[in-house]
Formats: sequence, structure tokens, C-alpha cells
Amino acid sequence: MTARGAAFLEALGEEAERLHPEILAQMRVEARNDSAEGVFAVAGSRFGRLAGLASPVVGPGLLVTRLAREVPFRIDTVSGRSRSGRATLDTVREFRFPDRTQRVADRLFATGRPGLVQNALGVRGRVQMLEECSVTEDGALRMRTRAVALRLGRRRIALRGFLRIEVDLVDGWDEARRRRTIAMRATSPVLGTVLEYRGWYRYADVAPGPDQ
Repeated sequence: MTARGAAFLEALGEEAERLHPEILAQMRVEARNDSAEGVFAVAGSRFGRLAGLASPVVGPGLLVTRLAREVPFRIDTVSGRSRSGRATLDTVREFRFPDRTQRVADRLFATGRPGLVQNALGVRGRVQMLEECSVTEDGALRMRTRAVALRLGRRRIALRGFLRIEVDLVDGWDEARRRRTIAMRATSPVLGTVLEYRGWYRYADVAPGPDQ
């Protein structure tokens, strides 16, 4: 069985010891299938249904066409290993908007290069990102885009310049409420913020704090 956060632990190496003790402990939990639930204070895309125009290119399980506040969500993960032995993490995020539930899927895996993970976004994995993992001063996991590409069949098109998408994600810990915090923003040099979410979540095996 693979640890819940094995892909991140492999990428961070000794740097993982700087994670908040609760985050580090949760990442070390042995769990192939796992889930967590929480609430986004805000989540979605300000482009609304216009974002769906890219669906034929990027495929299903990537685009969010709603924007709302206080959005309940669920995260389902499957931890495993690639054929080469690298840790993998398949994730489905379920955004429960008032009028419709939307899902975003990705497959993340360790690259064997210090600090770097590869992420294939969407059900078909057509959008591929190389992301740098680091630990913030307060022990949160931070992921930032190093490179992004679009794979169409056998063609791989690097997205640079005005086509580039920058993703910045911080996964932290709320000590008082004993829950994980999450903040993600994906931006384009031309369009600005194309997707964002921020809020909290908790695994079923973590007890709420006294302020919850």
C-alpha cells in the first residue's frame, strides 16, 4: 500500500520534515482509496459557461463553468505506483454548486527530480503541468507551475508566453479547527484569473477541533 501523500513526500525529500506535523502525519497515512470533504469560501471561474468552449480541446473533467460562494466539495483519491515505481495520486474534486455538481480530475506523479511533480489534468490528461513543490514558513505545502503543455494525440505543444497558465496552490493547516486549508489560483497573462478556489477540508479520520 502507498502512503496518501507519497508523491509529494518523494518530491520534497528531506524538505518534507519542514511540513506542519499534522500535514506530514496525514501524508504518511497508508491509504490506497481515500476521501475528504470540506467547503470552499469561493470556487469556480468568472467566465462561466464561456469556459466550456475549450471542452472539445482539453476533454472532460477539467473545466468549471460556475462561480459561487460557500460551495461544499469532496475529494476522492487513489494512491499507487507507476510501472517505473514512482508514486502516483489520482484525484477527483467534486464541486457541489447549487444548480449542478462539476468534477475536476487529475493524475499527479513523482518525477524522480528533486522538488518536481508532473500533473496530467482532466480525464484524458491532455493538459500537462510540471510543478515545483516547496514548504512555506508556516509548514504548508506549496505548488507552483514550472511548465505547461497541451497533448493532442502524439503531438505535445508547449504553452508559453500569452498561452501559458500559472497555477499557485497552498495546502495548509488550521490549528484551531483541526482541518486542512486550501487556496488555488490559475491565471493567464491575457485573461487573468481563469479558475480559483479557497476554503477548507478534512479527512474522515481527523477529529474536529473545539472551535468547529
